[in-house]
Amino acid sequence: MRKKTVESGSARQSVSNRWRSLRKTLTRALPLGLLVSVATPALAQDTVEWTHLGGNAHHTRYTPATNITPENFGELQEAWVWNGASFDAQSGRSTPSYVNGKLYTVAGPRRHVIAMDPETGETLWSYREPNTFRWEYSMRKDYGKGVAYAEVDGKGVIYIISPAFFLTALDADTGAPLPGFGKPVPIDGFAQTGVVDMLEDLGHPYDPYYGIDKEVGYLTSSSPPIVVNGVVVVGNSAEQGYNQSRIENVPGDILAYDAKTGDFKWKFNVIPRPGEFGHDTWESDAWQYTGDVSPWAPLSADPELGLVYIATNPPTIDYYGGFSPGDGLFGTSLIAIDVATGERKWHFQLVHHDVWNYDIPTAPVLLDVQQNGRIIKAVAQPTKQTLLFAFNRETGEPLWPIEERPVPQSVVPGEQLSATQPFPTKPLPYDLQGLSVDTMIDFTPELRQQAIATLADWQIGPLYNPPLHRDNDLGKRGSYWCPGDGGGSNITGPAAGDPETGIIYLTSQSACSANILVPGDEADLRYMTDNGTTTTGRTPARYANGAGGGAPRAPSGLPLMKPPYSRITAIDLNTGEHLWMIPIGETPDRIKNNPALAGVDIGNTGTGAQAPMLVTANMLIYAGDVSDGTPHLFAIDKATGRELARIPVSAGSRYGMMSYVHHGEQYIVLQTGSTLTAMNLHGPKAAVGGH
Repeated sequence: MRKKTVESGSARQSVSNRWRSLRKTLTRALPLGLLVSVATPALAQDTVEWTHLGGNAHHTRYTPATNITPENFGELQEAWVWNGASFDAQSGRSTPSYVNGKLYTVAGPRRHVIAMDPETGETLWSYREPNTFRWEYSMRKDYGKGVAYAEVDGKGVIYIISPAFFLTALDADTGAPLPGFGKPVPIDGFAQTGVVDMLEDLGHPYDPYYGIDKEVGYLTSSSPPIVVNGVVVVGNSAEQGYNQSRIENVPGDILAYDAKTGDFKWKFNVIPRPGEFGHDTWESDAWQYTGDVSPWAPLSADPELGLVYIATNPPTIDYYGGFSPGDGLFGTSLIAIDVATGERKWHFQLVHHDVWNYDIPTAPVLLDVQQNGRIIKAVAQPTKQTLLFAFNRETGEPLWPIEERPVPQSVVPGEQLSATQPFPTKPLPYDLQGLSVDTMIDFTPELRQQAIATLADWQIGPLYNPPLHRDNDLGKRGSYWCPGDGGGSNITGPAAGDPETGIIYLTSQSACSANILVPGDEADLRYMTDNGTTTTGRTPARYANGAGGGAPRAPSGLPLMKPPYSRITAIDLNTGEHLWMIPIGETPDRIKNNPALAGVDIGNTGTGAQAPMLVTANMLIYAGDVSDGTPHLFAIDKATGRELARIPVSAGSRYGMMSYVHHGEQYIVLQTGSTLTAMNLHGPKAAVGGH
């Protein structure tokens, strides 16, 4: 995709016009701590909050703070580093929130809740849930991503979901469990208040200490809840579909609670029961025994509309769905739910009968846009398949037509794919889709021939190239599809949106998946799982490694496709047009210095990694590496993609970043693995206390 240059002068004029027309809407949408900034965006601010995982309920990862500018960006320095080693923090996926003068985050597999001093990084208080077997068994323990915040009777409250699937409400000032919330848990060590055992509300038999019987299924969490109009909405996550060989599971039903009392309000069935909308998309009564469809990505909301926007996972077992024929609503879907009643307002299934693990890994982004002279409340959903789906978030009507187009069909015994998949007519795809000779590496004729030879034993094709089983009649080793389940928009690269302009910034990577399916009984022995009771029998279940598996690799060690290997793309949601595209960071030395490229000018390929990003009122900021692997922060012109400044930083960022203004000082916090690294213009305020 060629970079489209936008004249910065006209872009600034457009921004100004849109700012005036959208100011009232923005004032309603942004948190209270941002209202001064919205009214006077050009002035330096004394306080700017970051109230949600994604900055605000719209999950834009946007701040109106302007104290850090392109002109002084090069003066940024470390203000403090918070070390989560004593909490066994590793993943670096938790974005802190800054509310009422404190930072809040979660850390480590015990998912400790931490309150921190925003000037020094000093730990102010911490909370840890007592141990249970259901915690010990839980996956994604260290992937908490953040907290939720709300005010109850004028007092701040922090809400978290634990890996054991308890909902806890804590006093934001002290960290003490909230009085009058929830009810006692019959396990030693638990507080008598402040906790809700959410397994009770799913409707499956369970033991408070051990959880749901693993032969029935399993649920945990990897994202925080979201609080909307006094309602706490809770997502969940299931065992990874690529570690499954047994068809039984529980659905990832969506739950909601009263923010003050913890009283259960409603449950939305992600696998429709008889008589419910979508039940007919589950054939052969698969709804009775299988599950997943977990909403594990972060949630977004529009408090004014009273709607929460939820993105879901595919049904049980990635790569094979022969035991659950049909489109399988609400798998791999975007759902708008009324927070007061739990009723579905609208939905759109982004992938029918998903066997590519194209689960939606990032939150929906809510932006207000202009079309035909009117303001439309929009929601945009990035995807692994690099399709951006955009809707009127009130009605669910697509901003531009979405077409059902024919896709390749499966030759796997027992599999029955959908004949078509939805394709937006606008915007166009923003990264690699499918793989053909024309999209293979072409720096030299020899490298092109190497790529062709390397892939000769693999089934390649367009987007939605289906998985393939061992000993297939095509004589292929396996299927190689692009993007793969690690490609496109993914967990570590959440999108960012600019509410001033209606522009969304998408980070993506060109990564493909190589998979071979083997008989379910064989996969069951390899996984050694104890979930469920029934394997997929003689029909295939995925196992990508070991005999017959493994990704194809060229002799040169270079990627098989053309660069850029990772990129940032700016798309104007007012028009659906791409504005610009830039590679992320710089070509790694391992590629630039490859002997096969001697004397060849390959340009900037990008690093091949996702880019944590945030948008400010005056620039786009992202984290990436330069050629020698040194991590940097980059400041980018939002209208043109031109680099404005860069600075080296002490550690690479793992997931997202956030920004806040405290006592007139703007900070940027990087999620650097087991640590949090805060940058500002003036350096440390005081030494960080012990942890």
